[in-house]
Amino acid sequence: MRYLPLTETDRREMLAAIGARSVDELFRDVPASARLAGQVAGLPDHQGELEVERAFQAMAAKNVSPASAPFFIGAGAYRHHVPATVDYMIQRGEFLTSYTPYQPEITQGTLQYLFEFQTQVALLTGMDVANASMYDGSTGAGEAVLMANRVTRRHKALISGGLHPQYRRIIETTGRWEGFSAISAPPDIEGREDLISAIDKETSCVVVQNPGFFGHLRDFSRLAEACHAAGALLIVVVTEVVSLGLVMPPGEMGADIVVCEGQSLGNGLGFGGPYVGLFATREKYVRQMPGRLAGETVDADGKRGFVLTLSTREQHIRREKATSNICTNAGLCALAFTVHLTLLGEAGFRRLAELNHAKAIELADKVAAIPGVEVVNKSFFNEFTVRLPKPAAPVVEALAKRRILGGLPVSRLIPEDRSVDNLLLLAATETATAMGMDPLVAALREVL
Repeated sequence: MRYLPLTETDRREMLAAIGARSVDELFRDVPASARLAGQVAGLPDHQGELEVERAFQAMAAKNVSPASAPFFIGAGAYRHHVPATVDYMIQRGEFLTSYTPYQPEITQGTLQYLFEFQTQVALLTGMDVANASMYDGSTGAGEAVLMANRVTRRHKALISGGLHPQYRRIIETTGRWEGFSAISAPPDIEGREDLISAIDKETSCVVVQNPGFFGHLRDFSRLAEACHAAGALLIVVVTEVVSLGLVMPPGEMGADIVVCEGQSLGNGLGFGGPYVGLFATREKYVRQMPGRLAGETVDADGKRGFVLTLSTREQHIRREKATSNICTNAGLCALAFTVHLTLLGEAGFRRLAELNHAKAIELADKVAAIPGVEVVNKSFFNEFTVRLPKPAAPVVEALAKRRILGGLPVSRLIPEDRSVDNLLLLAATETATAMGMDPLVAALREVL
């Protein structure tokens, strides 16, 4: 009864109430040629709850899960340990049933955690102010370019070859419909590109990533100076937020806008989502920032309280005046991020970053010892690129058949460029162990 709650008597009474003789009459406006004559071929009839559970468990068992196999995939989606306390906290009724903080007198809890979230993001990125929040890092990058265009009143974005290809495509698609040009540099495989010479008087912004898509770490201070000298903004993207526990924050490099993917903290891998975008900027640009801001104030009795300080979404103001058409924030994911980071604290977060880097060094050393395999990077955080003696895609498939999730072939995300066919991205977080690394290395030797 759980899945099909209506009895035949229920259906007859409902049809009688609306004056229909059968369910088929409800579809009479649909041409007969567009209707199925019977059941959909291959789909089973209804089943009991136990049978349905078993059927889906059997389907799930066909997947190679990160929890059940050595896992070295990254490229913007990282497997980190999420403490059980995070799930416990976000499922408390005070958080789970809250929606949107339009009425501050009854949503103080939601407003407070959004305020804490913003504070954490500003501290991590080294920026003045952060919003609450974005859908994810990739769409946040598109919003950052739109913001830079508004600030500079220019319409050309330079995109680094070290930016994640999916982030690049989102910016290019946004530009196609919003009327700005996106000039993309070729893949920065070696981590040596110099974008300064490409900046001109038409450039609104330069978009870079640190660590880059291929894992390289860069100091963009000189690039920031060049952008500012030309009247352009520097946008720094961070797809692995845990790196900010060790790496110089973008704000110290002179970034004007910072966009991060926050999935690594509090949010487990889930077939690509849901994620949470972090967005921070300089205080002087705050009125051009998309999304909304939660602020701290005092009530009529002088007690500390929280309110929505800035709401520039089209849901709040006239569409033509809005800085964004984002109609919600990833609130539950933002809460998970905040709970996880609060549990870690500053020392714990730094230690987590150190563990990630140490694991990646260990993996890089092991992989580099395989004949014919070259580690491309001179620097990295927890992810690096290796060049194989044969195309990486079939190698990854061969590893998967051995129940090893052995990284991501770069050709999967840049299929149009044959020069990346032999490149493999490998990531090692704190969850990696020698019990996973050694089988990967042994299988790579065998496959190669």
